[in-house]
Order: sequence, then structure tokens, then C-alpha cells
Amino acid sequence: MTDTLPEIDLSRPEVLRDPLKAYGQARESGPLARLLIPGFGTTYALTRHDGARAMLGDPRFELDATSYMRPEVPEDCLPYMRTMSEMNGAEHARLRKLVAPAFTPRRAADFRPRIAAIVDALLDELPAHADGGQTDLLPHFARPLPMDVICALVGIPEEDRPRWREYGATVAGAAGADFARAIPGIMAGAKAAVAARRDHPDAAGAGGDLVGDLVRVQAEDGDRLSDPEIVTLVWHLVIAGQTPTNLIANAVAALLSHPDQLAALRADPALMPRAVEELTRWCGPAQLAVPRQARGDVELYGTTVPHGAKVTALISAANRDPRAFDDPDRLDLTRAPATGHLGFSHGPHFCLGASIARVQTQVALTALLRRFPRMALAAPVEELQAVDPGTRRLTALPVTL
Repeated sequence: MTDTLPEIDLSRPEVLRDPLKAYGQARESGPLARLLIPGFGTTYALTRHDGARAMLGDPRFELDATSYMRPEVPEDCLPYMRTMSEMNGAEHARLRKLVAPAFTPRRAADFRPRIAAIVDALLDELPAHADGGQTDLLPHFARPLPMDVICALVGIPEEDRPRWREYGATVAGAAGADFARAIPGIMAGAKAAVAARRDHPDAAGAGGDLVGDLVRVQAEDGDRLSDPEIVTLVWHLVIAGQTPTNLIANAVAALLSHPDQLAALRADPALMPRAVEELTRWCGPAQLAVPRQARGDVELYGTTVPHGAKVTALISAANRDPRAFDDPDRLDLTRAPATGHLGFSHGPHFCLGASIARVQTQVALTALLRRFPRMALAAPVEELQAVDPGTRRLTALPVTL
């Protein structure tokens, strides 16, 4: 019976103030809960690691247009709104296969020097942003970095990147109305990037770029990739590439508020890849998975989830499930690699850019800690947390350098 399930009302102040606590309490009450989401109705939620992981890879639950709260956009933007994240099965696999080569672990490793150069350039500018001895790392480092990296990887022309930085800040800030207003410009930017590469097919830097690869594939086999598809892929991948903004900011705040872990990382820089996995598990941005829709009646832990019902996973609760991780509430950078975490999701919609996000976070943290060994938080972490039950993020990250 569904009325026996633990229930989480996302409109309640105590849930909004501390969603991680509320989700953890639900996890310990049972493997399945109900979320009451304003404007979204009732959603079933898998609370534990094994159930969340299984659901994310289960074809009985699909993403579609109803999984997202789409903003109102001009009519000419509509052909480019259906992204890969709304697709399933063969349709999704076809497009993912076309872009996957740009996001492999090897490509991410090869891209590390270019990421390091972008990081160093931003760090060079940090002292100039200081005000009263403080610098806010969110607008001056964590937000511009992912946009600069993904623009270089995808192939956005250099002269257009300042405008894309503005788009990235809008997306990372989770500003719904502002995002809706920015969409026409984002679409225009994607169209311009594709047109520029068609006009100058040899303009890519060393190692090429994704736009050049897609334009070449289209020229060689036009039936495989339409114009709307290529533009949609470009804008979606650039915007989706902003995930490291909140991961890096959360990671910096976590390290600076856990001096023992920071000291361990300073003492052994080779620990960084493992540290990033643990930080993604412990304070990754994803609190809730994007809701799926049940394709039919599905039995979950004795409850019948009806056809058409929304189903999600409590990612932050699953990543702190004591059934999957020892002492899960403790941040431990020496923990055996926490690669079982769900910080980048799981299954067919596993984050395409996970390898780039990992390398980018590793490079960013390594350089930041090396360049500013006395860096400290200038405000308590709890005062910086955004009120957002879906994404763990900060509203600011003031530090003294």
C-alpha cells in the first residue's frame, strides 16, 4: 500500500533547509518513498543505493519531455529543444554514439594540458578580484572554468566565449526565468558555431573539436545527422558541461572545512583522483535524479508503481547509504575508490562528460591548492548553501587567499 511509504514534502521549510537530512531519514525508513513536489505532483523515490542504481538502469523507467520543467521559448527555438537527455533506446544510443568519442577517458586525459592552461589563466586573475582581502571563487573561478573548458572541447569560436560564459553562469545559478530568456541566444550561438566550422573546416585546434567532428560526419553521411540534431547536440552539450561548477565549489568548501582531509591531500597530491571520487560521493551536486516515467505498472518493494507515474532516485541519500559505504557520512579522501557512487548517475544516461568533469576537477583543485596554500573560507559553509532540494550548490564561495 502506498500510504505506508515515508513521505517527503519538498515545500516544507525543514526539508528545504536540509534536504540531505530529510532524504537520509527517508532512506532509513524504507527503500521507497514518496516525494511531494510543488507543481510536479507525487513522485516515487528510490532511497537506497542498490534500488537507485537498479532503477537508473531499468528500461521500464524512461526519461521523456515530462521529466523536465521546460521553459517557455520562442517558436523558432522549439525544433532544438528535444535533447538527447529526453531520448531512450536506439534513438538515444544513435546520437550518444556520435558524440561519445569526444568524451572518453583518453580524450579527457589528452585534454588535461589545455584544461591546465585555462585553470592557470583564471587563477592568475583571482587576486585582481579581491575586495577587502576576500575573493569569491564562484563567479571568478568555478563558474567560468567549465564553460571555458567545454567551449574549447566542443569548438565554440574564441570570440563567442565571453557570451557563453554568461550563459553558463545563468545555468549554474539555476535561474529558471533567466535561463528561458537566455535560450534564444544559446540556440543562436550553437547555430553560429556550426556555421563557422562549415565555413572553416580546418580551423580546429590540436586534437580537433566536437563541432568539426559532427560537421564532418554530416558531410560524409547526411542521413545520419540532421541540421536540428547537430545544433541541438552542440547547445545541449555546452550547457550540460556546466556540472563541474557546483562540484568544484562544493569540493573546495568541503576541503577548507575539513582541515585533516586537506592536510592529507597536500601531503600526498597523488591522492587527487581518489579524492575527487570521494568528494563527488560526499558532496556532489546531484541530490535527485531527473524523474523517469514508468512504462507500465511496476512492483517496487511491495508497492505497485502505476503506469505513467514519476520515479526518481535520492542520489545524495544513496551515496551515503551505510549498506553500500562504510561510515558514509564521514569525508575520507583515503577511502578505497568510491567508484560505486551515483554522482554521475548510472545506466544509459550516465553522465557523458564524467571523464572531463573528473579531470577538470582534479586539475582545478590541484592548481588552486598549490597556488594559494593559505586559502581559507571567509564565511561558514552553512551560510553559503543554496535552498535547493534538487541540486547541492553554493550561492557564493568567499575565501581569503
